[in-house]
Amino acid sequence: MNNPKITIQKTELLSDNWYILNKVTYDYQEEDKNTETHIREVYDRGNGAAILLYNSTQKTVILTRQFRLPSYLNGNKTGMMIEVCAGLLDKDNPEQCIIRETEEETGYRISTVQKVFETFMSPGAVTEILYLFVGEYDESMKVHEGGGLDAEQEHIEVIELSFDNAYAMIATGEIKDAKTVMLLQYAKINKLV
Repeated sequence: MNNPKITIQKTELLSDNWYILNKVTYDYQEEDKNTETHIREVYDRGNGAAILLYNSTQKTVILTRQFRLPSYLNGNKTGMMIEVCAGLLDKDNPEQCIIRETEEETGYRISTVQKVFETFMSPGAVTEILYLFVGEYDESMKVHEGGGLDAEQEHIEVIELSFDNAYAMIATGEIKDAKTVMLLQYAKINKLV
């Protein structure tokens, strides 16, 4: 941390029940040299990785559908979200993470991925950096049905859609997940499919 305008005064742990929620008090020096004290809650769930699996020959993509409680609590009537495959980094790097998550969630064993960018998805409250990838798949890479890990209580439906149908689902509101929207737009702009 090297911003000379910021001085962290104290960090209070509010919860470490699942991930870490801290209350941070810091001083912010303004351009006129006055200093303001700010208090913010910051949620640290680690960093993650996500991937758009695409088949340029078949012009298809692999997405997932699963229940997301926060979306349900905020008006998503079923709580189901259509998303690209994603997961949190364990002790591995983003590339290793997304290759592992791809097999666990979708059943496809891929070995080559391309990092396209990284992003803060909700920088006002969450520390997470999300590393975004694309990777090509074909049927020969399918090693099992996918669906996630029982130990993580994942109930993931794997769906294969034409790229055009998936892209159209952004406009209809069937796809509202930000990382999925960004990766589908990346694929469209770069003519991957």
